[in-house]
Amino acid sequence: MTNPASSAAATRYSLYLKRDCPTCQLVIPAVSELAAQLGADLTLYTQDDPTFPAMPGVVDDSNLAQSYAAGIEIVPTLIRHDAAGTEERIVGWDRAEWREFTGIQSLGEALIEFKPGCGSKTQDPGMDEVLALRFGKSALQAREVELASSEDELEACFDRGWSDGLPVVPPTALRVIRMLKGSDRSASEIIGNVPPDNVPCSIEKVAINAVLAGCKPEYFPVVLAAVEAALQDKFCMHGLLCTTYFSSPVVIVNGPIAKAIGMNSGINALGQGNRANATIGRALQLLIRNVGGGLPGGIDRATMGNPGKYSYCFAEDESDDDWPTLAQDRGFDRNQSVVSLFAGEGLQGIVDQQSRTPESLARSLAASLRTVAHSKLFGMADAILLVSPEHRRVFKEGGWTKADLRAALYNNLMTPGEEIMRGADGIAEGMPERFKDKILNKFRDDGLHIVTLGGTAGMFSAIIGGWVASGERGSQLVSQPTAS
Repeated sequence: MTNPASSAAATRYSLYLKRDCPTCQLVIPAVSELAAQLGADLTLYTQDDPTFPAMPGVVDDSNLAQSYAAGIEIVPTLIRHDAAGTEERIVGWDRAEWREFTGIQSLGEALIEFKPGCGSKTQDPGMDEVLALRFGKSALQAREVELASSEDELEACFDRGWSDGLPVVPPTALRVIRMLKGSDRSASEIIGNVPPDNVPCSIEKVAINAVLAGCKPEYFPVVLAAVEAALQDKFCMHGLLCTTYFSSPVVIVNGPIAKAIGMNSGINALGQGNRANATIGRALQLLIRNVGGGLPGGIDRATMGNPGKYSYCFAEDESDDDWPTLAQDRGFDRNQSVVSLFAGEGLQGIVDQQSRTPESLARSLAASLRTVAHSKLFGMADAILLVSPEHRRVFKEGGWTKADLRAALYNNLMTPGEEIMRGADGIAEGMPERFKDKILNKFRDDGLHIVTLGGTAGMFSAIIGGWVASGERGSQLVSQPTAS
């Protein structure tokens, strides 16, 4: 290669450095020689210290504007710009490569032959989102709310009605951008209309409410799947909002993603203490409130409600490969990540510490299941039976499968209509007279779902009763696979 002095005048070089890089410190003698040879055709950019290197004409790039525009990932990076506008670059220090690239055959004679570079400051954790926001490269479309300097961020969220009654995380642009990084879907994609106001909902709006709820970006695919499940016509989210009954969305997560994001399926899985469980369900509830307009006392007319209206979300215990998961019951593979949504009321506990045979335990569970909604109302609501690991062990040790349990529950719940008629046993509530001569089952054929949940100590199971709805049944379970 010819000496740069004979090269076309239009060929220029840019060199990106930072003081906090041993390789950049190493190459300073070569940089000085390069500057002497190229003069004004070399521009030096420093990312962290405008006095480094100590040469005239160094450009302070501590705001990383030039580095971000140039796509610098490693320092030092030397870029050659030719007359046609073509760019070529080399990174780190390789003496032979720098000599060939610049045409200066004596360059770096006193230096070691090779040393890899360091990460550019543009690659620091979280910096990509910061720079996208700083230089107007973000895809956010939401209106920015300006707060007065004296306003408290948390109180401002309360004052503007964005909260469910608990403090929320202020959805700054940076936090929303980071949330969107949890999925490769476009921020502007519309995933449906959110009831009750049927407002179009973008991925960005979901991200805003996920931030408000306190989610981490890795939870975002689960939040999106929960929202998409809620917007399925079969789930009847609008009706669930309007009901005076106790029900609210119950989010059940199956598959590898549950473990990947640290969801709780064991001890206290329906209680406090797990961020993923707490915030994923909360994000769905906040979205319905903030985007769809589903406000308590407005369209939400629940007589009592239930604490699950803050968040009702958990992962299933999938530790027993021989016991099918809820997602498998729904037709998915065990290795698929699936979010299921159920319109459920509060938790009803079942205590059975004496049954040691599958037959006894199945009858015991069935007796408790009879009380869903009311012991004399049959076919009025679906339900989820939460079987603890200890109760599951009783069935497994007795040679029963999950299918055996389901069949036994169905058989044990068959009841003559005359026993549950209105007025029977001196109770006015009950089934209409027309069912008197029929044999009824408590649940529809696909109305009882079995999920394993909880710690390994305690012979307790539980029931999540469904929504007592007339007409098209709103408590039907819906499932949605997650996407990246």
